[in-house]
Amino acid sequence: MKKHLFLLLLLLSTAVFAQQKKVVTSIDTTKNKIGAEFKLTLKTTVDTLSKVDFPNLKSIGALEVIRSYPIDTIKNNDQYELIKKYGLTQFDSGKYVIPSIKIFINSKPYMTDSLLVEVANVQVDTLKQKMYDIKDIVPVKSSMSPWWKYLLILALILGIGALVYWFIKKQQKKKIEEEVYKTPIEKATSLMDTLEQKELWQKGEVKAYYSELTDIARNYIEEAIEIPAMESTTSELIVGLRAASVKKKMTVSQETIENLERVLKQADLVKFAKSKPLEYEITEDRNKIQKVILTLDNSIPVEVAPEEDILLNEAQRQKQIQMQLKKKRNKRIAISVAAVLFLIMATTIYFIATKGFDYVKDNIIGHPTKELLEGEWVTSTYGNPGVRIETPKVLKRIDLTKSLPKEGLALVKEMQSFAYGSFTDNFYLMVSTMKYKQQTEIDLKKSIEVTIQTLESQGAQNMIVKQEDFDTGEGISGVKAYGTFSSIDKDIKSSKKTYYEILLFGQDGGLQQIMILHQEGDLYANKVSERVLNSVELKQLSK
Repeated sequence: MKKHLFLLLLLLSTAVFAQQKKVVTSIDTTKNKIGAEFKLTLKTTVDTLSKVDFPNLKSIGALEVIRSYPIDTIKNNDQYELIKKYGLTQFDSGKYVIPSIKIFINSKPYMTDSLLVEVANVQVDTLKQKMYDIKDIVPVKSSMSPWWKYLLILALILGIGALVYWFIKKQQKKKIEEEVYKTPIEKATSLMDTLEQKELWQKGEVKAYYSELTDIARNYIEEAIEIPAMESTTSELIVGLRAASVKKKMTVSQETIENLERVLKQADLVKFAKSKPLEYEITEDRNKIQKVILTLDNSIPVEVAPEEDILLNEAQRQKQIQMQLKKKRNKRIAISVAAVLFLIMATTIYFIATKGFDYVKDNIIGHPTKELLEGEWVTSTYGNPGVRIETPKVLKRIDLTKSLPKEGLALVKEMQSFAYGSFTDNFYLMVSTMKYKQQTEIDLKKSIEVTIQTLESQGAQNMIVKQEDFDTGEGISGVKAYGTFSSIDKDIKSSKKTYYEILLFGQDGGLQQIMILHQEGDLYANKVSERVLNSVELKQLSK
């Protein structure tokens, strides 16, 4: 309950009697212009043997100490009156609290009073000061105009699309090469048909046509006759083929081998000597190669394999076919996943460029206060005097009476507090009400000062305080304090800035309070806070 301690001090501050101060605090003015000096005066009366230490400060709260005046000493019989002055200033308009500072008298600390001052804008005398027309807005020169951003996004999308298209075409190109054929002659025949469908030589690509034509023949010879045809020159291939035909007892005629040699030499001339055969010569070469392949295949002796080997080979072939099908299926899945990822990436890049990174992050990853704003809200009445309010979540009752000092608890007739979240969360909301046993005059502005002082004692630094009157929809008046403060986050060892809003309403014998804390700059939290405060309705005190 330590985190709620400052709330208790606020609620009790309107009823606890102040003790006599050892140090008297005063200021020359409570309202000044921006940059003007406030003179803070501290007075204390001590005997001649006492030692008084005034602190040497660079700033007091949100105000800067621009001058520390020497201590004035006035002797009065056997006592000294010591007067210390500080010159303070602030260069931003608003209401600021000069917090209590610690004075040591004989090594014993004494606290000064906190004061509320206002820094006002400098008003311009339009009668004496010549006025000029408002100048036109000068556009900021950007290193990248918006159309360049869209062009960059388009280029990125097209680049990714081209990459996906190339990958798909590459896979399709390999599809024929990875086709499972029962025999080398089936593969060669299929590739010959595919080559004719491409119509390379008709398009003038004669070199590419002869290269693929001879590769089909060489690949068939290498697989069917088992000689290194792809790596051999034309002469080496013919010598190897003749030797293999004798070894394997193939019935190959001299004409077949000569036709093969003639086409291979023609292909060498086309590829390396830039020869240009006539159309009928190309057709004849194609027919010769096809006839050579068929003749060689028919000349290979057929070995009758045992039935067990046939079954084994068939099982291996079926297994190979299944593996190829599985491989193709995996590739199709990979292509589909890549396409989906591409669409997601392209969509994300588009929204980042048009809406901004924060928009994408908040809507995809999520944002705590955004979820509060868009969730289901509830309307309830809390405490006595009742506070009817709309909140994103139901407020839970918290018990603060156990932390009250006995002398404070004796003044309270009834106290009820309800809260959502904690001070370390993204959003904190607290509603608290109190009834006193005796009729008590409530000073709301003094309560605000005590609240600010207590926040500072809890670690709030560089507080900016602004105050204004606040009226509910029913016309009930109260006081609103708002601003920012910095605090140290011990978990990540860094400073964070918090925005706060406090509403206080006083009824005869009762006090109603609403407090909201959230991170500064959180747009969703600002909307939540605005909706909460606009819904406030106050009930009359019940006896």
